[in-house]
Amino acid sequence: MFIGLANEYCNLLESSDGMEKSELIDKLLKLLPRLYISISDFDTTESENEIMIDAYLEEPYYDSIRRRIEAVIGEDDTFLEAFEEDMKYSDSPVAVSVSEYLSDIFQYLYDFIHAVKDATDEHLNDCMSLCKENFELYWGQALCNVLRALHRIKYNSNSL
Repeated sequence: MFIGLANEYCNLLESSDGMEKSELIDKLLKLLPRLYISISDFDTTESENEIMIDAYLEEPYYDSIRRRIEAVIGEDDTFLEAFEEDMKYSDSPVAVSVSEYLSDIFQYLYDFIHAVKDATDEHLNDCMSLCKENFELYWGQALCNVLRALHRIKYNSNSL
């Protein structure tokens, strides 16, 4: 189930060019919680193999996805974030980007999907375990942060 949701997320961002802001936000607000639940429910298993997921996403493609989302989100792309790592060094909230958070998640999921495309069952399980570990350490917090921002845009903004 998670692989299908990860693929759906990547396809959504890849096809967001020219999409209405309200449509993209509605789809993300439905998809992101499902991704969170799906990866959270995965039980990791110890692996005898040292697993790494290769980086398939190249920087120019990452930037094109980020710019595409930024163009759709428009003026609501920047928001203040108290849970950003840089907050340790600041007395005030740090400005962050919806498009950058969404693109960061995209990068993890894009690389994951490419790694499992032709994987054996054992390798698939190893990749899922690594994806969950990365979720716990990195992209899970980004998902929660951006979900709050998307909620604010949808329900507290006059721009939709």
